[in-house]
Amino acid sequence: MGKRCRALVEQLWKGLGQAIPLACQDWSQTKAAYRFLSNERVSEQEVLSGHFEASSQRFKSTEGIILVLQDTTTFSFRREHPERIGYLGKSFSLKNEPIMQCGILMHSSLAVTTEGVPLGLTAIKFWTRDKFKGCTALKRKINPTRVPIEEKESSRWLENLRQSTALLGDPGRCVQVGDRESDIYELFCLAQELNTHFLIRTCVNRLVGDGGHTVKDEMEHEKIAGLHTIKLCDTKGGYSEACLEVKFRRLRVLPPLGKQKYYPTQEVTVIHAYEPTPSSERERIEWKLITSLPVETLEDAIEKLEWYAMRWKIETFHKILKSGCRAENSKLQTAERLTKLIAVYCILSWRIFWITMLARAFPSAPVELALTQQEETLLNQLVNDSPSAERLPPLQQVLLKLAKLGGYLARSGDPPPGNTVIWRGIRRLTDIQLGYELARERCG
Repeated sequence: MGKRCRALVEQLWKGLGQAIPLACQDWSQTKAAYRFLSNERVSEQEVLSGHFEASSQRFKSTEGIILVLQDTTTFSFRREHPERIGYLGKSFSLKNEPIMQCGILMHSSLAVTTEGVPLGLTAIKFWTRDKFKGCTALKRKINPTRVPIEEKESSRWLENLRQSTALLGDPGRCVQVGDRESDIYELFCLAQELNTHFLIRTCVNRLVGDGGHTVKDEMEHEKIAGLHTIKLCDTKGGYSEACLEVKFRRLRVLPPLGKQKYYPTQEVTVIHAYEPTPSSERERIEWKLITSLPVETLEDAIEKLEWYAMRWKIETFHKILKSGCRAENSKLQTAERLTKLIAVYCILSWRIFWITMLARAFPSAPVELALTQQEETLLNQLVNDSPSAERLPPLQQVLLKLAKLGGYLARSGDPPPGNTVIWRGIRRLTDIQLGYELARERCG
């Protein structure tokens, strides 16, 4: 099975973003791919097992804090028999008729350095829903706060926390980063149990101290520690600045009322960063973070804000999955096949992301960490060096050429190459590489 998995990864890499028949090129290879994806003895965890081990090795080769980003995304499909995949929710047609959406949910954990380099996935969970009623309908029947965490979909945050911590083996270096959906008291307690850390955006106004007041009450009376200026990028590629007022305070938070018998109080640091005079052209910036890490100075608080800003990296990873690998274009008919295929795409998406970020964060790194010797040779022959590129380190020079294959213009005011031009360049390079290999076999 391992041999077939490696062959499928290689075929889909060479046919990045293409359907399985086009990537495999002939019926025998295509049939072998379908058999692999249909094999009940193969799971998505086994497909990713080698990647998980490589992520662990990359983690061990680094030093300092590593951010483990968690997030959930959905893959939507249109099928004649949606029950074979599962349901996501409702949408409406042009005639305002309700349509049930089918698809798969994926919750992943991505380890990145504080510079933003993705070391790899550390945990992943796929699931589907047999039926969809909507959160509002469910709340009419049950009180969500009274339901054990094990019976909720929210348990995926805890499962990924356990799996990531066990895989990496050094919980003190890890900081679990999540959005407001991860504001779960059980996650705070589990992180303390595993001797690891968390940094999440909070949405719950929890009771603190003796239970007579809340986090909001405490933070309203907290003095402003200082100011922090951030750069913003709009949809048109323009840049602007925003000045945030920053507060922070160490608090003792209490469990929810229905769970105070089962969970202890937690010592956490609350950080508030907000824009006092918001711009009329965009929404007001307001971050409310909660972390188990100590924050004693304004510099510590700003560092945590910058770490949380790295959470967008996992959104970028999901974008590569859907736009670069085109995971939602697959025509497979069952959830079991689709989850294994998406697991393979996860490996390919990580490599694209790795290549893009490695040149930005570590420009002096060896070229072979990103590309093979043959790929480097072909790029040097295909794309000429520009005068400005000659001053760049070798890795940045080569990846600049790869981006140019994907349509990057490399003008003086352009930002560094992004994932889109990198995956386009990879597609062209793999086609050119195939032609090069065939010509070499015929001509010697």
